[in-house]
Amino acid sequence: MAELQTEEEQLDALKRWWKENGTSLIAGVVIAIAGVLGWNAWQNYQANQSEAASLRYQELLSLASQEELSDDAQSRAQQLVGEIIDNHDGTLYADLATLLRARMAVSKDDYESGSTTLEALIASTDRDYLKGLARLRLARLQLAQDEAEQALATLESGVPDSLTAQRADTRGDILIALDRDDQAREAYRQALQLSQEAGQPVYGIQLKLDDLGAKDITL
Repeated sequence: MAELQTEEEQLDALKRWWKENGTSLIAGVVIAIAGVLGWNAWQNYQANQSEAASLRYQELLSLASQEELSDDAQSRAQQLVGEIIDNHDGTLYADLATLLRARMAVSKDDYESGSTTLEALIASTDRDYLKGLARLRLARLQLAQDEAEQALATLESGVPDSLTAQRADTRGDILIALDRDDQAREAYRQALQLSQEAGQPVYGIQLKLDDLGAKDITL
């Protein structure tokens, strides 16, 4: 009888505990399940968004790689750029699409639009390599528009180490435009040395040195 009484007391205690805590316990389980389902849904959404961005970018890249674009292809390319930037803002695909938008503008001799697009990318991206690449392209555009001093200032704003050979090469071109041939020669020599050290040739540097009357250098 003592054992039965003890079991009854335990059962009564369990009933009281469930009455006091059962609702909150169920609510906690429901919230936990909803959280898991919500996280999975968010992960699936992100994966779908990434896939959509990739498909759009691949189509854009295919169009941009053509030597000449028809009016319809040009329109489609601009549409893709807009979709990528609007729907996938902040992603790598959006930054790359912006670079392609600038390149397409330059291919139509719209240097002003190309420069504006590159400046916007420099201001918005947190990816150092792309920021540096955009600065290099902007400097070349500024040089093409006879803005050599501004181009030099753009280069000095910061270019990552992985692009230092290209930076030195572009700097040499700018210095030539400024009639600073001796400094240009040093810039080209630096570009040649850096490209050889990195095993990443930057074509045309030796020809530029030859035009300046410089002999080939070896490492």
